[in-house]
Amino acid sequence: MDLDFTTAELHRYSRHILLEEVGAIGQAKLRAARVLVVGAGGLGSPLSLYLAAAGVGTIGLIDHDVLELSNLQRQVAHTTARIGRNKAESAAETLAALNPGTRVEVHARRMDVAAALDLIPRYDIVCDGTDNFATRFLLGDACHLLQRPLVSAAVLRFEGQLSVFAGYDGMHPCHRCLHPEPPPPGLVPTCSEAGVLGAVTGVMGTLQAAEVLKLIMGIGDPLKGRLLLWDALDARFRTVRLKRDPGCALCGDQPAITDLAAHLEPAAPVCAI
Repeated sequence: MDLDFTTAELHRYSRHILLEEVGAIGQAKLRAARVLVVGAGGLGSPLSLYLAAAGVGTIGLIDHDVLELSNLQRQVAHTTARIGRNKAESAAETLAALNPGTRVEVHARRMDVAAALDLIPRYDIVCDGTDNFATRFLLGDACHLLQRPLVSAAVLRFEGQLSVFAGYDGMHPCHRCLHPEPPPPGLVPTCSEAGVLGAVTGVMGTLQAAEVLKLIMGIGDPLKGRLLLWDALDARFRTVRLKRDPGCALCGDQPAITDLAAHLEPAAPVCAI
């Protein structure tokens, strides 16, 4: 592991290096890590900002969408002057300005099966910041089959939830242990239909970043097998234990899902929160 830091790096990351759990070795792990952020919106903005600030070496941003005025209430990686531009490209500019030492790889494309098979193997960890079930289930299945941990957050109105799915290890649940199938269309509203408090996406995206950093450095107790729930109106956190389902179609003892064929049509847009 390369522990050769420049004077500027030592100064930039000094508050990390002071932490016994991090130190120079942890910071070197961050510098060597590659993280894919799916969706450069309300969750992807704070998530990618804190990953870049922490010194994660390579961050991939995938988002096909363009920035709109209504996004700016919560998608803090962007500016008013960038309305109409691709979100991944816009966020990449912000990250580069924050930390020039972080390499940002822009993928201005839809997250479909081809993108999942192409991109996910290139990264160590995948983060879900999307707002539709088609993409969420594609990411969950793809990360399981390609053996990459998925740090998944979701928000709606004043509530958020977060978990880390790594069911490919045979010990922890996968995302289908929690949600075996997508809900019927129209049953669960999106943020564009029901609304969301902007600060809720900031809190959940920041919590996502903390889980990613823990996974990279191998510290603490990641949210594998646990679902963190937050109600902003009540200012209350609670954690629910998740169990691996032996009958799960994805990670169970006799899995029915062994490839991504079910996701071939239609192609899923990213649709960041």
